[in-house]
Amino acid sequence: MNANNSQPQQPADAIKDPKDWVTGDEPMTGAQESYVNTLARQAGQDVPEDMTKAEASEKIEELREQTGKTKRAAKPKSARASRKKSG
Repeated sequence: MNANNSQPQQPADAIKDPKDWVTGDEPMTGAQESYVNTLARQAGQDVPEDMTKAEASEKIEELREQTGKTKRAAKPKSARASRKKSG
């Protein structure tokens, strides 16, 4: 618990629900638009062009599941660094 309030403190890597994002109502970013359109093509679906950041994030997760593009664990930085040196 945080000393300043009675609610337990969330870990720094906690994932917020997109609906709770402060900027969730803003238009999706260019990167989101590109990725959601790529995934939609792979899934054979159409997506709205005017999604918010939160809507795009949720749609990306939905399409990732449908296309089998699940999140992979990031490689440790040391593995990436050693690969660059050897290449």
